[in-house]
Order: sequence, then C-alpha cells, then structure tokens
Amino acid sequence: MNPGRRLALIVACALFIENMDSTAIATSLPVIAQDLGTEPIALKLALTAYLLALAVFIPVSGWVADRFGARSTFMAAIAVFLLGSLACAASGTLEQMVAARFLQGMGGALMVPVGRLVLLRTVPKSELVQALSWLTIPALVAPIIGPPLGGLIATYSDWRWIFLVNIPMGLLGLFLAWRFVPDLREPVKPLDWTGFALSGLGLALALFGFSSLGRHMVSTPVAVGCLLLGLGGMAGYVWHALRHPHPLIDLRLLKLPTFRAGVMGGMLFRIGIGATPFLLPLMLQLGFGLTPLASGLLTFVSAVGAMFMKTIAASVLKRFGFRRVLWVNALLASAMLAGFGLFRADTAHWVIMAVLLVSGCFRSLQFTSLNAISYAEVDPARMGQASSLSGMMQQLSLALGVAIGGYALQIAGALTGNDYADAGNFGWAFLTVGTISALSAWVMFRLPRDAGAEMAGRAEPGHEVTEPKAAQRPNT
Repeated sequence: MNPGRRLALIVACALFIENMDSTAIATSLPVIAQDLGTEPIALKLALTAYLLALAVFIPVSGWVADRFGARSTFMAAIAVFLLGSLACAASGTLEQMVAARFLQGMGGALMVPVGRLVLLRTVPKSELVQALSWLTIPALVAPIIGPPLGGLIATYSDWRWIFLVNIPMGLLGLFLAWRFVPDLREPVKPLDWTGFALSGLGLALALFGFSSLGRHMVSTPVAVGCLLLGLGGMAGYVWHALRHPHPLIDLRLLKLPTFRAGVMGGMLFRIGIGATPFLLPLMLQLGFGLTPLASGLLTFVSAVGAMFMKTIAASVLKRFGFRRVLWVNALLASAMLAGFGLFRADTAHWVIMAVLLVSGCFRSLQFTSLNAISYAEVDPARMGQASSLSGMMQQLSLALGVAIGGYALQIAGALTGNDYADAGNFGWAFLTVGTISALSAWVMFRLPRDAGAEMAGRAEPGHEVTEPKAAQRPNT
C-alpha cells in the first residue's frame, strides 16, 4: 500500500472512533441518565466535559508531539482515549461519567491533531490532497453510523457497549501506529506555561460553573464561584497574551478581518449547531416517545446531507463568493434549526428526515466556508497558532451550545409550568439557539465583498474581484 495512504488510514482509525463515540452517546442520553439515576438534561455536563478537554489541550498538542515524539504522543493519546472509554463504561454516577468523558477528551485533543501533523510532515505535497481525502472519509462516515449504532445498543443491549466498541479499533490503531507511524521530532520553543495555566483553568472553571448553574453536581454558590474564577482566569490570559512574545494562543490574530469573522462569527453559529445533538434526541425520545434506535434512524440523515454538500461546496463558493454564502447561508441554516421546534409527535418521519437532510447540507456548507475563510489572510508562519486558536474556539462554542440549549429547555419548562421534557418546550429551546446562530449573519455581512476571492477561485492570485453593480450593497 502507498505509505501516504496507509498513514492516512491509521490516523483515520483515531478520527473514526472519536466521531462515532460522540454521535453515539448523544443518541443514548435518556437511557444513560435513567441507569445513572439522574435527569437526562444533567448529562449535558458529560458532553461539555469532553468538548472542554478538547478546547484546553488542543493548543498544546503540537508542542507535546515535538517534545516527546509524534509516534509516542499519538500512541499515548489513543491509550488515554481508550482508558477514558473504559472509565465511561464503568461509570455508575454522573460525577464519574463527567470525569471519564474529560479523560476521553484529553486523549482526543492529542490524538487527531498529532496524527494530522504527522501526515502533513511526512507525505509529499504531490500526494497530500489524496492522503487528506482518505483521512476525511471517517469524519463523514462516523456521524452516519454513530446515531443508529448508539440507538441500537441502547434499545436492545447495555448502553455501556457504546464505549466498549471503541476498544478493538483503538487497539488496532495502537498496533498500526507502533508499526508504521514515524517518531518525528522538531526543535521546540519553551512552552508558555503561564498562558496554559490561565487559559486551561479559566476555560475549565468558567464552563463548568456555567454548565452547573442548574444545580447539577454542585450547589449554585459553588457554580457561581467557579464561573467568576474562570472568567477572571480568562481575563488574566488576555492580559498575559498581549504582552508575551510567544503566547500559547496568539490573540493578535483576531486583528485579521477574515480570521476574526471566521472565529467569532463561527462561534455564534456553532453555539446554535452545538445544541442540536443534545436537544434533538431528547425531543424525539422524551418528547415524542421514540426509542433510541428510532431516534438514531431519523437523525443520521443530517450527516448524509453534510456528506453530499462536501461534493459541491467549492462550486457554490466559486459561484457566489464567501461573503454572500456566509451571511445568506447562516440565516437559512439558523431558520431550519429553529424550525426543528415545529416538529410534533405526529409529524411524518419522512418529513423530519427530509428537513434534517436539507439542514445538514446548509450546516456543512457553512462549516466548510468558515474553515476556509478563517485562513485567507493568515501567513504560513502563524498558521499553527491560527489553527490552535480556531480549534479551541470551535470546541468551546460547541460546549456552550450544549449548556445554553439545556438552560433554554429548563427556562421554557419553568415559564410554561410543564416538565422540561414536555414536547412543547423544545420549540422555545430551538428558537433560542437558532436565534443565537442567526446573529452570526451580521458578522459575515460586514466582510469585504471580495473576502476570500482567491480561495474561492473568483480571482487570480494577488487580484481582487468585484461583484456586478446590480448585486452590490453598502458595506456597513
């Protein structure tokens, strides 16, 4: 087998188990909550703990790989992820599940970024596009398999097998990494330990405190205290980063208009989208009374739509340009997200699947566009820093989406006087997160008309493109 393709498939093993695990657990939350003796909405902490670990440790993944060797780091990351999976399967309380998911996230934060780094450093540029295409296959396939598989296990077996099915493929990945992954090392700069402490503790405390305000795991005063301490740590990091010559995360990158729009506008959009894997299975199972399997067989189609959109996204961007696609598509995708709340228990399943399929297309187009426009003005020397900041903000926004979606559901229940799991409350929750997502359109609308024109294939390198006068709007 071609070495580049083989290496891509090895990294793909790690990406597959990570993506399948995340989508499978979301489908099974009500069953897991019942077995752990807690409310399904409290399990938002298990989802946010994983995403938080990704946000905290992704920025140091490159430094760890260079310091300890890429192969050693990649294998250790897989091992930590598998240990976290075993801990999840052995969990008997909410607290244990949250801790185990955080451990899983620590492994995931190093596993895929380090694997991708090895690929970029070893595969010849002439073969890189093909190698990366092999790497992205599991990222598209796993979300299709995950919901039905998680639903099948939760309906007809023990939910703990959702985490145990990771073990065989993870062990295979360990063996293949030991056998074929080169142990690359690069000269390392001193790590910004102060920045890592301030950003890591700040993010962890702030998000834990915010997610726990619903009196899950800790009391309200403790949650408020964690939130305030976390916000203080994050503010301290901003002060530190703007004065440090080589900060862990270079916030000065936000001065670039396209990067700022991609990160900040993308954060608003992802908050809405991040709530969907949490709210949608709860609505289908708690609100409509479907089994986990039936729920998974409905929700997987949005991943099918996302896969289809990958094939035409470049053509859409070339035809309409980044700015127009980003702000118009943000509104369309957000409207469809808010529209999920219009589903009822008697809505035909083919209608639900059709809406989710089209929604997956819009969501995928937005993510593709955001991921590309973010790097339009970033020079090669700062590409690693930009990737770290972007990755951290992506995971943070998804975690915020889960927390905000849960609070919107609880507040709707309090205002209507019904149990939060009542089907009618989900309409208000989806409207809330859809509105937050739609706010990103304003950030995108403020982009220059020719933003990313070269990347979209609408201009020659070094040249700008202007839209026909009839299509021009004032750039406010």
